[in-house]
Amino acid sequence: MHAAPTQLPHQDGYLVGRGAAWFAFAMTIILMMFDYIDRQVIVSLFPHLKTEWELSDKQLGGLVSVVSVTVALGGIPIALFADRVSRVKSIVAMAAVWSLATISCMFAGSYAHLFAARALVGVGEAGYGSVGAGLISSHFPSRMRGGLMAAFFASASLGSVAGVVLGGVIAARFGWQAAFGVVGIPGLIFALLYLFVKDYGTVTLDPRREQARRSTAEASGFIARALVRSATMRWVCVGGAAQLIVVSTVWSWLPSYLNRFHGMAVQEAATRTALVVLACAVGSVIWGVLADRAGRRVPGRRLVTVAIACLITLFVLLTAFAGPLLGLQLGLGQQLGLVLFAGLFMTCTSGPVAATVIDVVHPGLRSTGAAVLSLFQNLFGLAAGPFITGALSDTFGLRVAMAVMPLFGLLSAWALLRASRSYAGDLQSQQQAQTTEASAPGTAAALAHG
Repeated sequence: MHAAPTQLPHQDGYLVGRGAAWFAFAMTIILMMFDYIDRQVIVSLFPHLKTEWELSDKQLGGLVSVVSVTVALGGIPIALFADRVSRVKSIVAMAAVWSLATISCMFAGSYAHLFAARALVGVGEAGYGSVGAGLISSHFPSRMRGGLMAAFFASASLGSVAGVVLGGVIAARFGWQAAFGVVGIPGLIFALLYLFVKDYGTVTLDPRREQARRSTAEASGFIARALVRSATMRWVCVGGAAQLIVVSTVWSWLPSYLNRFHGMAVQEAATRTALVVLACAVGSVIWGVLADRAGRRVPGRRLVTVAIACLITLFVLLTAFAGPLLGLQLGLGQQLGLVLFAGLFMTCTSGPVAATVIDVVHPGLRSTGAAVLSLFQNLFGLAAGPFITGALSDTFGLRVAMAVMPLFGLLSAWALLRASRSYAGDLQSQQQAQTTEASAPGTAAALAHG
């Protein structure tokens, strides 16, 4: 059953009004923060879990990666449901599930039980980033999307900061189990408040595109065709995922690195890591705005700008982590300073990559298109980083693993540069397709209301 169609916003207008748009933006950001609080709270608990349950680094990394895996696998079905029925109700249900799953982690008595509960957290979070991005992009003018998407995904960094800090503080005072209960409850409250956000109606599609959003299997075929047809979408998915391997490695393993090799207490290591994640949040917004400005006249420059930031991240992190292995004398303050500086560049892809995908996807399939990006970023980025680092650490040690992982930034920069070459052409093709549909008999009226 389809939701009642509503009017699409003008290219430079708001869907309902400024007030409703900013309320939707604020509520979506708040839930995004709780999404990542619940996701990242566990990284500051690694030392406690390693000692109490004698876990390997690969097992610890798996507790982070499993969330991203289930997010990736569940993202497309949920985005399809949201695109066809209700984005707001989908978000409310997702937030309730991941909050309850987080609370259940405090009752885990073994690694298997905790792993299963963490997987359920991912089931709840699946699709939230893509559906939330689709809802925000539909409320606001297109000229603001890059910056808004950057701010939206920067809130993930803020949530990660809160999750890491709260996990360390609560675990030090009340035990690691209590951390899950404290961070899980507020998400339930904001899930109910989200019911006051105004939804945008289902967009009427031509029969070919409507077929693509009827089921997961049909959507998978649409996705495969979209990736083949759109070089921009294909390469930004690769580039965004590769950079998130670097980001997730630093966010997940820096507390353990500081605890093991600099003798920091768990709470202090969590606080230092939180400063790095906070720098990532600031950098995400900065690079979203800079990329938007760079791409105003020449769209491809948006992605060139981001590729440069990826290369800067690579150079700084290699200096911080590989430098000492190669004989470079770095004190704790210098090493942390380098990682903190890298944080200002590390999350450069979050806003521009999401905005680029939304630009080259039909308005009626924005949530689904964003889910494609989410699948790549979660499965091949956020899930891969912590697990690969843990596996390398078990074999070569955590020092070597942290020195090697920044090299994925090379892949990110190369893919984004490839995407920059096709961006203008794909953007023009999408705009022409929408114009053709609007002028077709029987379609103009549908688009006017859909």
